[in-house]
Amino acid sequence: MKYVDMHCDTITNLYRENGSLRKNDLHIDIEKMEKGDCLLQNFAIFTYLPKQGSDFAWAAIDYYYQQLEENKDKIAPVYHYEDILNNSKKGLMNALLTLEEGAVIDDDLDNLNRFYEAGVRMIALTWNFKNGIGHPNFTPGKDDRADMLRITNRKDGLTDFGIEYVRRMEELGMIVDVSHLSDAGFYDVLKYTSKPFVASHSNARAVCSVARNLDDEMIRLLADRGGVMGLNFCSSFIEEKDEGYTPIKGMVDHIRHIVNVGGIDCIGLGSDFDGIGSTLQIKDASGMPLLYEALKEYFSEEEIEKIFYRNVLRVYKEVFR
Repeated sequence: MKYVDMHCDTITNLYRENGSLRKNDLHIDIEKMEKGDCLLQNFAIFTYLPKQGSDFAWAAIDYYYQQLEENKDKIAPVYHYEDILNNSKKGLMNALLTLEEGAVIDDDLDNLNRFYEAGVRMIALTWNFKNGIGHPNFTPGKDDRADMLRITNRKDGLTDFGIEYVRRMEELGMIVDVSHLSDAGFYDVLKYTSKPFVASHSNARAVCSVARNLDDEMIRLLADRGGVMGLNFCSSFIEEKDEGYTPIKGMVDHIRHIVNVGGIDCIGLGSDFDGIGSTLQIKDASGMPLLYEALKEYFSEEEIEKIFYRNVLRVYKEVFR
């Protein structure tokens, strides 16, 4: 079963380590993607604001394209929806460039245009720090780790600039990603946008009550907008008692709940590969068929196709220009 994964931190790690996408010891490389039957992988450029800024993001983007060039016999970049179809016809896997930390535009919408021209097609507005766009639910260092994942912020959402930001994203054909955004920010995105948006790597708060997951009302509203949330494989977001291990059963429990709340069209995959420290029953990208087999007990082949790739591709087709 082919799959689309809406979030990984692989390129950021490879850039830091001068590593190769062809073969490495991370969750994702070309060989593992092929074994897992990857159709499309979103590669996020993660920028840690206290120590990094736009220069880091641009350098990592250069590295992303260097790696794609070195592996052009296996994978090709996506700029428009039609690229996915064309690359697939050639027997190539697809790579989509995203940002995890919207502040790298340095509060200048002209720079948002530059990132679009560089191939960025999805942006997570915040990570875990307040920026010029909006607020997260919690902040490392400010909130105690034991309580941090339980803190939600229903007061502080998008700034005035953040509202301009998401509107410009829609004009350009970029997907707004609300993973890491505060609860208030989620509702602001809903209010100030009109197209489908995503929570690229967030689970169900009713199953695991951490702030990085969406509550049932959010899931329903996201589904009503035509958006999709991507299942995050991190153990902290899967089970209430986090023991650092992510079982497939826990992943399936989240998918079943999300489908029960929002319908079959609002769930996809957002592994967070190479951005999480959990031990995974699906050990890396090559293990995706294990999730497919587990879902067959509860869903039809058509429904699993939606979960694995069709739902996300529908959003891409609608939003990309």
